[in-house]
Amino acid sequence: MNLTALAFLLAGFSTVSAVLCSNGKTVLNAACCQLFPVLADLQENLFDTPCNEPVRIVLHLAFHDAMGFSLSQGAAAGQGADGSIITFASNETTFPENFALDGVIGWVTPLIARHNLSDGDFLHFAASVGIATCPGAPRPKFLLGRPQAISPAVSGLVPTASDSVTTILARCADVGISPSEIVALLASHSVGASYAIDPVIPGAPFDTTPGIFDTQVFTEVLLPGVLFPGNGSNVGEVMSPLRGEVRLQSDFEIARDSRTACAWKSLVGNQAMMQVQFAAAMAKLSAIGQNINAMVDCSDVIPIPSAVTEKPSFPQGFTSADIEDACPSVGLPVLATLPGPIATASPA
Repeated sequence: MNLTALAFLLAGFSTVSAVLCSNGKTVLNAACCQLFPVLADLQENLFDTPCNEPVRIVLHLAFHDAMGFSLSQGAAAGQGADGSIITFASNETTFPENFALDGVIGWVTPLIARHNLSDGDFLHFAASVGIATCPGAPRPKFLLGRPQAISPAVSGLVPTASDSVTTILARCADVGISPSEIVALLASHSVGASYAIDPVIPGAPFDTTPGIFDTQVFTEVLLPGVLFPGNGSNVGEVMSPLRGEVRLQSDFEIARDSRTACAWKSLVGNQAMMQVQFAAAMAKLSAIGQNINAMVDCSDVIPIPSAVTEKPSFPQGFTSADIEDACPSVGLPVLATLPGPIATASPA
């Protein structure tokens, strides 16, 4: 039997067929067609430029929502990635860890009202769509079918930048997230920014390429800190290697802790590994507390992110000799050093 005949025969046994939606797009499950108008609304009214500020803040909101869960405390702690941070915003935005998130909730509630989705589905779909606007990001997975949130989460479940590594690992273990998955999720800091750490420089990035989903944050956090970019030391902040770049205490310590340092260093300059690990960890985070067997995989609605073209490198003025290496057993890839004076980070 030739290959053409074999392919035809195997195709006859396939039980998967594409569904044509009213907009001419195809998906594997008809339930996903309803997401295309939501996608268009998000692209026009929230994520109108690639990897913009709303992407960062919606991703931040989705993380805080998902962490409203506890294997040890049970249902009273919250139902995880259910959108309760939106449904019960008047309650959850009073939590210290959710400071300033009421503003972004105000951005998304008018969009939610235009579509027939639960708050949880809208929020975590928006986070996936937002990530996909960033060059270099993996294509996020999205599961549809979160029921509407029935109760708020409780305060104190979201790790903060001033928490110890031990506290962060324990809190994440209580939602089923492993140390290596924590490190993978911190790839989001490559497009992240600080809004509450230092009020003098709101929106200051965590690396020199905040508009690209790349591995620069893993490199730059391993460089020695020499300055505070804003008004001096703040809670949850340690010295940064670069003007204009904020360094979180938690990132600094996770990159150097024996339990997480090797996972951190393994992602320096390794775009492909970072994409795979982040996509898997993000899919797990966005389904915390949910019955995935009752959900529909609508990942084919999420746009495919553009590729990153920039090569991983050391910022201007730094070389491999500057790395503060807490895991000698993991090799450091050869990275170029950008020419010129010491770089200055700036928001995208």
